[in-house]
Amino acid sequence: MRKLIVFNHVTLDGYFVDANGSMSWAKTRKDDAEWNAFVEENASGDGPLIFGRKTYELMIQYWPTPMAAQHDAAVADRMNKLPKVVFSKTLNDVSWSNTQLARGDMAAEVRKMKEEPGDGMTILGSGTLVAQLADEGLIDEYHVVVNPVALGKGRSMFEGIKEKFSLKPTKSRTFGNGCVYLVYEPAS
Repeated sequence: MRKLIVFNHVTLDGYFVDANGSMSWAKTRKDDAEWNAFVEENASGDGPLIFGRKTYELMIQYWPTPMAAQHDAAVADRMNKLPKVVFSKTLNDVSWSNTQLARGDMAAEVRKMKEEPGDGMTILGSGTLVAQLADEGLIDEYHVVVNPVALGKGRSMFEGIKEKFSLKPTKSRTFGNGCVYLVYEPAS
């Protein structure tokens, strides 16, 4: 069974998007060669990326563009080549390469995808999906990058969970740019 992983940036005060739904604060770090290597290494898997509509719409504005190819070449290449699944009841179609639209029961679709062979699946952004799939017990790991910035208001990626759940830490790493990478698994 393949794993479902969440990979998200959060602020020190726990938000993954600001009050306007933007993650631009996550790109304001100083340059750090170790961090850059980490980002490129993380983009090396072959499993599908999973998005909700809002995250898909944000991602398609940058990753398939010449600007992304110029500034983040290795990551842009992977983002554009990887299979992508967008869960949405409002989108009519998707235009980004290797992307399929899923409209059915999200939990049932993800259960089915987890049974398929292949590399793990990764949710990027998509707080509503994170909360819903966490409630279903379908997320195997939470990879969180804590950025050294506080916003004062925004949205938590766990906003809307129905039940409290506990996590156990499995890995951590601190970078020179102030970011701290944390990995958690469900405790039970």
